[in-house]
Amino acid sequence: MSIFFYETIIGNIGIEEKENKIFRLYFQGQNIPGEIEIKETDILKNAGIQLKSYLNGKLKKFSLPLYIEGTDFSKKVWEVLCEIPYGRTLTYKQVAEKVGNPKAARAVGFACNKNPIPIFIPCHRIIGSSGNLTGYLGGLKLKNYLLNMEKHHI
Repeated sequence: MSIFFYETIIGNIGIEEKENKIFRLYFQGQNIPGEIEIKETDILKNAGIQLKSYLNGKLKKFSLPLYIEGTDFSKKVWEVLCEIPYGRTLTYKQVAEKVGNPKAARAVGFACNKNPIPIFIPCHRIIGSSGNLTGYLGGLKLKNYLLNMEKHHI
């Protein structure tokens, strides 16, 4: 496992790889395990390029191999998140319906909270039923920024 840090318009972002796949994304200020080697591998370099291109409004969909660890339900939720088009949003309830469990909106929120690769798995595209922004690992200010940035570049 390796990690490398990229200076972006939203701050310093750490991207970690495992078995040549993207494993985790860390926002500035998050705790990062100390035993990870700091090294820019080819996959991390590609991820950094794609992340910066996305944040500049030039990339609409990532093409990176992801190393996904989680429950079966979480994995289904994350698959649905990856299918949400750039600049669009779904509610927690809509995602619950798409994974075949319409009453599991809270469980969808929990899966979003456990998303190890925010932005690459775009949990920022999930909003409350009323249209309100709800929790995001990077904070609501960043979630709002990402949603507005995407809408501006559609």
